[in-house]
Amino acid sequence: MKALIIGGAGFVGNYLIKHLKNDLKWDVFVTKMAHEKLNNEDVESFDIDILDKDQIKEVFEKVKPDYIFHLAAQSSVALSWKNPSLTIDVNVKGSVNVLDMVRGLDYKPRVLLIGSGEEYGHIKPEESPIVEDNVARPGNIYAATKACQNMIGKIYADGYDLDIMMVRAFNHIGPNQAPMFVVADFCKQVAEIERGEKEPIIYTGNLSAKRDFTDVRDVVRAYGLLIQKGKKGETYNIGSGHAIAIQDILNRILEFSRIKIKNEVDPSKIRPVDVPIIEADTTKIRACTGWIPYISLDTTLLETLEYWRNI
Repeated sequence: MKALIIGGAGFVGNYLIKHLKNDLKWDVFVTKMAHEKLNNEDVESFDIDILDKDQIKEVFEKVKPDYIFHLAAQSSVALSWKNPSLTIDVNVKGSVNVLDMVRGLDYKPRVLLIGSGEEYGHIKPEESPIVEDNVARPGNIYAATKACQNMIGKIYADGYDLDIMMVRAFNHIGPNQAPMFVVADFCKQVAEIERGEKEPIIYTGNLSAKRDFTDVRDVVRAYGLLIQKGKKGETYNIGSGHAIAIQDILNRILEFSRIKIKNEVDPSKIRPVDVPIIEADTTKIRACTGWIPYISLDTTLLETLEYWRNI
């Protein structure tokens, strides 16, 4: 099988490459932006801008993929508040460009559009855990663009008879994640404090919010299963099924610290709008693929901290 990962140079993309190549034994091809570098040198890559349809078409014609994973996105909620137009261009216009090029092919590859649990937004207490047909009430620009991508994917699947599945991946974490995300941020700060590079104070944002965290290696396994077994036009949640407060995440990381560390709130880390709880109901993906997450939260946190200790 030939798999094409669009936007494969990022955190998730590198783990997905390893899973598809090493575990599933597929031929893997990757697109990336020109300034990005791949950690996996033994795959063929193409430098493209997904806002340029001709560049996408050229890659499709060269690779002729059986499976397409669309990961390319502006994925930071914080950055989406600072630069809404960039987020809309990449996440909405870029996705439409990809789907238009799929529509023009003379065969039907299977396509997995990667969305986010953030799409559900302002969840009512009785709606948690969240099922896939729950009303989406996005609470930030990033979430709104991903909700839009999801709706467009469904329309293209039904209206153009394309073999498209959508996922809403909840918070995924692990070694090598950028420190703009909360777990990597905490672990990076702890490692810097342990090395004596900073005073023993960790700066945090809102600690009361509860999120559903899953190891990135479990998430990419879910992607591989869904692109094989998922049903056309359907959306699937991917998460642990258990929300945990950011305060509890911080406490666990601090327990792994080699020295005593205090924490203080940094106003610059507070989001303009924050949803109190986001927790996935994963009944649908489990029934469809048999997927369950294997890696414990403590294992992921410790391995992420060790990654930053070794930087």
